[in-house]
Amino acid sequence: MANLEVEYCGVRFKNPIITASGTFGFGYEYDEYAPLSEYGGFACKGLTRQPRGGNKPPRIAETPSGILNSVGLQNPGVEVFAEYIMPDLAEKFDSNAIANMSGNTIEEYAEMAEILSETAVSLIEMNVSCPNVKHGGLAFGTDPAVVEELTREVKKRCSKPLVVKLSPNVTSVADIARAAEAGGADGVSLINTLLGMRIDINTRRPILANNTGGLSGPAVRPVAIRMVHEVYNAVKIPIIGMGGVMTGDDVIEFMIAGAKLVALGTGLFVNPSMILDVKRGILEYMDRFGIKDINEIIGTLTLNE
Repeated sequence: MANLEVEYCGVRFKNPIITASGTFGFGYEYDEYAPLSEYGGFACKGLTRQPRGGNKPPRIAETPSGILNSVGLQNPGVEVFAEYIMPDLAEKFDSNAIANMSGNTIEEYAEMAEILSETAVSLIEMNVSCPNVKHGGLAFGTDPAVVEELTREVKKRCSKPLVVKLSPNVTSVADIARAAEAGGADGVSLINTLLGMRIDINTRRPILANNTGGLSGPAVRPVAIRMVHEVYNAVKIPIIGMGGVMTGDDVIEFMIAGAKLVALGTGLFVNPSMILDVKRGILEYMDRFGIKDINEIIGTLTLNE
């Protein structure tokens, strides 16, 4: 039998397939389509320090080969997750739960990391594509110095492996990844969504109530593959790759570029049980090339001369 098991930040994953935060809720609904035990792990809905109602609708707009979303981090808050949701997830599901957190200040991030470290989550993913209210509202993840400072301060109060989720809306994603590594991050994940807009030509207004939103889906996959490759060659910490994964071949492509884990996201809206097809595709690829261990293909890209 081919080995699909991988180790990420010291945590064992039965296979390299996880889910992207924001596309999977807390997993309950998707378990009805395919057991959560099929996944190596799943990233829960993004959490904030206090509960959030999210943005007003419309919050989703379809685009060619993708969607724009401006849901606005609707969630029950980190304390509700820690006290009620995570204990239930740990009892019901045999898979690694990954917490995702967003904040407006370094202190908020640090507080959430401390709270989440006391739960049964396997990893804590830190979304740095959030406005830094103390620095004019610019996203934390666009400034290497800020990313390094944020990561260092959060790491002091985080006893679980800390994964920094990188924004693609930057000049050099490799520089941001190096800053996260310098700050003590245990891993990085990428990419988060690309900033986009759609316009209703009849009203001449944006379709999304929030005007702009995050683009995800197959349209972003080539960008994500390129960025994963760049980051793999820039840092030594392990990578979670994501962006438009629809098939087992897509997972393989991300792993060849350098990802150790690969997340399913927008594709789950099209096919909620796609994990089954994706795993089948990975095994078929491994059989076709005589690969016994999935770890053999990580970072094996050979560039053209």
